[in-house]
Amino acid sequence: MPTSPTELAVWRAEIQSLPPWLRRSIGTASELSTVQQIVKQRQIHTICEEGRCPNRAECYSQKTATFLLMGPICTRSCGFCQVDKGHAPMPLDAQEPQKVAEAVQLLGLRYVVLTAVARDDLADGGAGGFVETIEAIRSINPDTQIEVLTPDFWSGKDAVKQQQQRVAAVVAVKPACYNHNVETVARLQDRVRRGAKYLRSLDVLSHVKALDPTIPTKSGLMLGHGETEAEIIETLKDLRSIDCDRITLGQYMRPSLEHLPVVKYWTPAEFDRLGKIATELGFGHVRSAPLVRSSYHAGE
Repeated sequence: MPTSPTELAVWRAEIQSLPPWLRRSIGTASELSTVQQIVKQRQIHTICEEGRCPNRAECYSQKTATFLLMGPICTRSCGFCQVDKGHAPMPLDAQEPQKVAEAVQLLGLRYVVLTAVARDDLADGGAGGFVETIEAIRSINPDTQIEVLTPDFWSGKDAVKQQQQRVAAVVAVKPACYNHNVETVARLQDRVRRGAKYLRSLDVLSHVKALDPTIPTKSGLMLGHGETEAEIIETLKDLRSIDCDRITLGQYMRPSLEHLPVVKYWTPAEFDRLGKIATELGFGHVRSAPLVRSSYHAGE
């Protein structure tokens, strides 16, 4: 957040200059309070709240939510993400899987997305947290569908083998969809996704399909970092080449002055065109609009 009058003025000017199609109400207090209260009482987290998602009231009303596992502090420092960064993440809460399962039950959620900060400090990269939470949710909410949005599980010695083992552990519990975002085009990876690699992310999705072709795979891009349309289309083709089934395309919106600036605001018409291209390339489920985020309408 801005810390001086000058920074505050710059930040206000940037917000006021947003195109009209990006100005959206976050929803009324009544639409948000029930979820926020249940989450706060259990000391668990949602990316809906941590990331201040503009769609969260809509998703809550449709009985969907995205839980952020293993704490709100990430071990990486991507230039776009609003989640807190640090080298000393919170210790794991052994009761978190059960707390999330209870929250799902109390909220009557039909479709749940489980995501997590990168936990490069953990021996399994956090894969076990996904597995335990899926099992806990299913034990008391057997009809709830569960999608995962995982980090790349890359860390330590023998990283390729470890990554594959961690992905395999999550695949083994058969999520309804396996999502891993490439976030941006190949040329901009180092600038936008510090600590991540484009081919490494493609490997995650490719490995899921090799292990279980019946699990739909999904990825997403944030537009506005300086990519070209040709680069976006090339990325879509790369994802289809590894049988990625679903894609989300949304506009990057700068969370604070400390994050990367927006290079371009793509128009709704441009998103429509890219969505049609994605459909023509063979994606079975496409969401392409400025306010689309990774889990938007995931339950469909």
